[in-house]
Amino acid sequence: MDVRTCKSCKRIFNYLSGPVICPSCVEKLEEKFKVVKDYIRSNPHASLQDVSEANEVSVKQLKTWVREERLKFSDDSQVGIECMNCGAMIKFGKYCDACKGKMINTLNHAVEQPQPVKTEAPKKSDGNRMRFLDT
Repeated sequence: MDVRTCKSCKRIFNYLSGPVICPSCVEKLEEKFKVVKDYIRSNPHASLQDVSEANEVSVKQLKTWVREERLKFSDDSQVGIECMNCGAMIKFGKYCDACKGKMINTLNHAVEQPQPVKTEAPKKSDGNRMRFLDT
């Protein structure tokens, strides 16, 4: 059993996985997520700062939801977050399409396809010859 202190409310709880916040704070965060999602749908061109101030959610939490692909900026929006690899502006996720392609290519080349094992035909032995063992 792993007992930890909630980073949000400082209560002790039984930690299972994910962020180190208690189940009560997780529920509150999910409620805020729903409110933020509705706000973004009704205000698709709002900046991160506008969304943060209107819904009393930190910009850091908004970026976390975008990186987790729970929130996505509209394609015509000027708002975005940075690719974690090259810094290009993206609408959701952690990496831009170019960096994703490079990573996939690198991983595909890292794992080589197994080559079939070549077996040679057994040599015919000459049964009349004497053999010596090295001792």
